[in-house]
Amino acid sequence: KAVLSSAFLLSETPDPIPTTIKGTIPSWINGSFLRNGPGKFEFGEDRYTHWFDGMAMMHRFHICEGNVTYSSRFLRSDSYVQNSEKNRIVVSEFGTFASPDPCKNIFERFFSRFQIPKATDNAAVNFVKYKGDYYVSTETNYMRRVDPQSLETKEKVDWTQYVAVNSATAHPHYDREGATYNMGNSYGRDGSFYNIIRVPPPEEKEGEEDSAELNGAEVICSIPATEPRKPSYYHSFVMSENYIVFVEQPIKLDLIRFLLYRIMGKSFNQIMVWDPQCDTIFHLVNRHTGKSQVRYYAGPMFTLHQINAFEDNGFLIMDMCCGDDGEFIGDFTLENLRNETGEKMDKFYNSLCRTLPRRYVLPLTVDEDTPLDQNLVTLPNCTATAKQTKPGEVFMTHEELHSDELLQYGGLEFPHINYDKYNGRPYRYFYSCGFGHVFSDSLLKMDVHTKELKVWRYPGLYPSEPVFVASPKATEEDDGVVLSVIITPREDKSTFLLVLDAKTFTELGRAEVPVNIPYGFHGVFNEMG
Repeated sequence: KAVLSSAFLLSETPDPIPTTIKGTIPSWINGSFLRNGPGKFEFGEDRYTHWFDGMAMMHRFHICEGNVTYSSRFLRSDSYVQNSEKNRIVVSEFGTFASPDPCKNIFERFFSRFQIPKATDNAAVNFVKYKGDYYVSTETNYMRRVDPQSLETKEKVDWTQYVAVNSATAHPHYDREGATYNMGNSYGRDGSFYNIIRVPPPEEKEGEEDSAELNGAEVICSIPATEPRKPSYYHSFVMSENYIVFVEQPIKLDLIRFLLYRIMGKSFNQIMVWDPQCDTIFHLVNRHTGKSQVRYYAGPMFTLHQINAFEDNGFLIMDMCCGDDGEFIGDFTLENLRNETGEKMDKFYNSLCRTLPRRYVLPLTVDEDTPLDQNLVTLPNCTATAKQTKPGEVFMTHEELHSDELLQYGGLEFPHINYDKYNGRPYRYFYSCGFGHVFSDSLLKMDVHTKELKVWRYPGLYPSEPVFVASPKATEEDDGVVLSVIITPREDKSTFLLVLDAKTFTELGRAEVPVNIPYGFHGVFNEMG
């Protein structure tokens, strides 16, 4: 309960304030650590019911010459502004249905339930980058451009004005030429499609015009949903140097229920259905040609975040955080997260599915000469399998990418790698949060070659997603630091930015912030900042 309780009384800190440094912040770190997540859960007498619904709050830790300042702002989304003006919740979110305006008469209120609700622009999930500009993003068709220095909210951007999609993820990928890739759904008479989007690299802006610009965005591949009226929910996707893999998992969006949910007064999370009778399908797409041929599949599982993917001797190796029960997403209601007793919180935690790192291996050379019912994975020291069950279809089993040691830390999530140098390439290390509690209570460094862990954990401290920052003269993959915001619910106004040596996973220093900061979602390091 304490991890979230301070979030109900938060105020923003628009002007940078100094922090108290303990230990040493390396002088070579020069930039801004940007974080995003829910920060306001009440308007007047109304409260959101789900953790994902809180109004977006952006945070900036500016690091320069061993010093750190902190600032924060609420995103001035249309949702935030309209809720503030009415002093009640007027825009529906993922887990909260906005009731009809009480000022309308009974007939107006009744008929308003038959109107398709507008998607929210409460972009509380991540900071993303397109054509050199920063945006904050959620999983609707709207993003908001923001100033990464002042955290000022700029214009709202609608994906539908650039490409034919109804939504886009908050986890794009970036190639080494500066292009950005993302995925978004589209719905129409022909069914539901998962669309791979490419936004070209930035160009020189004429007269340095300060405006959002996604011109040149294009859909490079449309994948039809296996069940047209029940497309899969997805939070992210996989990209290697030559391929994109979309994981069609058994968490389904029931479109019929979606059409009825407003009439019934139901929130969006209630149209999500976990269907363990369905297999998990891996759609492999060549990102240069947009072609998709072989169908790969595995048993039912869910994944929110991928770790990395790379090609090796005719195989695509995919590492992901996976679980076996996709019912859990709707469980993160504020009622569950604010349980009054430790016993109730423990009961809730024990009901949750653990997410663990897994490796899947996709053979890339499957053709008419490939034998049936024979393990095609010939990589040394790899226990993942892939068998062609019939022409053009390959069934896979995974390798557990961890030892039993991980289980004492409760599984892991929010993985991060040395993205700039190793995304889409063979790699050795990833960093993540360990979940021995409903909220993460440790930071982990995993060696995927040996499956050995390094751990940072202290009672009463709750870390956020770790972000790796490479040192300027790095010669090895883990030369650099790991940044994480640590929530301290047992002590008021003592949240701090933690800086770990990425190689040894020991603390170098921390920057203590004299304000309360909520537990958030995702962040990025902006070297320009």
